[in-house]
Amino acid sequence: MKRRFLGNILALSAGLLSSTLLWAQSTSSESYSPVDLVNPLTGTLSSFELSTGNTYPVISRPWGMNSWTPQTGKMGDGWQYTYTAGKIRGFKQTHQPSPWINDYGQFSLMPMTGDRPIFDQEQRASWFGHKAELARPHYYKVYLADYDTEVELTPSERAAVLRIEYSETSKSHERWLVVDAFDAGSHIERVGTHRLAGFSRKNSGGVPENFKNYFVLEFDAPIAEYVVGDSLGKQGRHAMIGVRFEGEGRMREVRVASSFVSEEQAWVNLREVQGKSFDELKQEGREVWHTVLSRLMVRHPEADKVRTFYSNLYRCLLFPRRFYEITAEQDTIHYSPYNGRIERGYMYTDTGLWDTFRALFPLINLVYPEEGARMQEGMLAAYRESGFFPEWASPGHRDCMVGNNSASVVTDALLKGLGRVNARELIEGLIHGSEQVHPSVSSTGRLGHEYYNRLGYIPCDVGIRESAARSLEYAYADWCILQALRHTGASKKLQRVYAERAKSYRNLFDKESGWMRGRNQDGSFQSPFSPFKWGDAFTEGNALHYTWSVFHDVAGLVDLMGGERAFERQLDTIFSLPPLFDHSYYGFTIHEIREMQIMNMGNYAHGNQPIQHMIYLYNYVGATHKTQQRIRQVMDRFYSHQADGYCGDEDNGQTSAWYVFSALGFYPVTPASDQYVIGSPYFEEVQMNLPSGKTTLYAPRASKQYYIRGMRVNGQPYEKVYLRYRDLKAGAKVEFDLDTRPSSWGQKAEGRPYSFSREGKR
Repeated sequence: MKRRFLGNILALSAGLLSSTLLWAQSTSSESYSPVDLVNPLTGTLSSFELSTGNTYPVISRPWGMNSWTPQTGKMGDGWQYTYTAGKIRGFKQTHQPSPWINDYGQFSLMPMTGDRPIFDQEQRASWFGHKAELARPHYYKVYLADYDTEVELTPSERAAVLRIEYSETSKSHERWLVVDAFDAGSHIERVGTHRLAGFSRKNSGGVPENFKNYFVLEFDAPIAEYVVGDSLGKQGRHAMIGVRFEGEGRMREVRVASSFVSEEQAWVNLREVQGKSFDELKQEGREVWHTVLSRLMVRHPEADKVRTFYSNLYRCLLFPRRFYEITAEQDTIHYSPYNGRIERGYMYTDTGLWDTFRALFPLINLVYPEEGARMQEGMLAAYRESGFFPEWASPGHRDCMVGNNSASVVTDALLKGLGRVNARELIEGLIHGSEQVHPSVSSTGRLGHEYYNRLGYIPCDVGIRESAARSLEYAYADWCILQALRHTGASKKLQRVYAERAKSYRNLFDKESGWMRGRNQDGSFQSPFSPFKWGDAFTEGNALHYTWSVFHDVAGLVDLMGGERAFERQLDTIFSLPPLFDHSYYGFTIHEIREMQIMNMGNYAHGNQPIQHMIYLYNYVGATHKTQQRIRQVMDRFYSHQADGYCGDEDNGQTSAWYVFSALGFYPVTPASDQYVIGSPYFEEVQMNLPSGKTTLYAPRASKQYYIRGMRVNGQPYEKVYLRYRDLKAGAKVEFDLDTRPSSWGQKAEGRPYSFSREGKR
């Protein structure tokens, strides 16, 4: 029997939550499951001006190639579903990782009733309400009020089934389905009595010239009539078709699949849902989600805390998405968004590594290593097909954000033994990416590498934006490359090059101000200088946020600041300062600034990624109680499972991964190391059901207390303020003794986490 547990049991028939903690025995997800706790609408109460997640309900399989969502926004609007909207325009196949990157290969289906189909997206939209809407990771259901029609949707990885219950209407009020392939040169045609086929070329960049998303539809009744609603625009044909079915039945099922390879492969992908009833496919999806969510089983007396945890964990399991397909001969292939050819092997896409290197990829590598292994092989495939590891992929290289953070992602997986990779090729790719910049995508590779390699920083007066942020992230990437070189036995000479570059963060520290600061080519610091100025030398943050971006050598940063107490005071400053800001670089208050301003935590900007690890840095100077107190404050105040459940962009799983790790009681401050810095456990008990062993985390008073009085690992007293990957992987028993007051636990210098400048000194 598979043992599983949850914090609370849902009395489904009564719709009531029990406060009883219960361990359940089950071999399937027939009974209560973590799937029932996930709210896919979390974070959808967002806008351009203020993000509470900037998410949409992703109805999908874990890491599914295709996702589906109800579409409330206009075609091309990155905010394709917002909680405050009152109308649905269609049910959209989507690949969108964020509103800022937007979508590609999309098309939509919209049931309706009437004498003729309505193609105009404004006119065809139907009123709906959240009280007649049900969203789960594997299933979506809604009532379209204007058509008195109920729609259900459940997907597989590359296909989906819609079940439509049309209104009881007269024959003069027919039942239609409008298929909208969006614009930019799309196409739809009838290919049989029950079938349609087409393609969408709609995209937002990052695709070769021959890009197409081929889609196919199969109906459970013959097509009685179809009406073409095509229009011509600047970018080519906008294909639309309205289909009316034969027969009098109210219930209709539509099976749909797509492929980036070919129409023939789309029909192969449709086999994922053929031969299965809607309810069978829905149950299959629930089982799949149950399996992946059950890797982490948590217990807490408050139901909302458990719901928030699983809603966040769900967001960690969507991106990067699988961009590969399985042929009829069971071969794994993919359309390469980098060279436009059909290639063999795995490919993943739709992730911004500037965000996700921090916690999302470390979470996958720890909890879902089999998926991490395939992602690692996909990273090597991207290098092989384009000459660079991706930094922002959707589906190919996108010119967005800064840094060389693929080095962190690739190295972390390498050190954990994930993926079937050629070590020589991997090292070649890492070094190439550190010495070159992509010829057409400046955020891939290293923009400004010539300056950085010669001066130890990118000057802020040579026309390269956000130079200090790039320099700091390059230094950490160089430390990652050093770890890969050590692991593969590269020459000592080459190791020394990257060891020296990994120290280059020191070149940007201004002792006069106590912050990292942009620096000119002649060595002088940028002037005038304000630590409150967002952007300019930094990326979506200011000096108060980016100064802490020394992930690999916190002790070295402590030394620069003048010692442990000075470092602690500087950390305190982030919270004690009012939320002052200078937005002159942007010309208006970007949403990341506004989110910091309204959270009432000083200049701490948890809604954006650069500072998310910062609270854990108190552990490096013995002020562990401040880490514990601040972590609990952020988790209690800034996260929920409601529509406004985030305090900024969720960003492809990163902000959710921060929550998941922090709820477990530790966090990967230094990805590509084997350490997770301890915070404070949020749940009374956690089972980490890892493929290599079961790790159990006990914290009996976690719902009421958060200061650590003591710890035991496998029954032995534990004073270190970090846990090790190998111990968690092997299956450990970790026990936390908590209290209402700070203690002396974790203050010993010998128990502090890794820092590069302290190598060999402990």
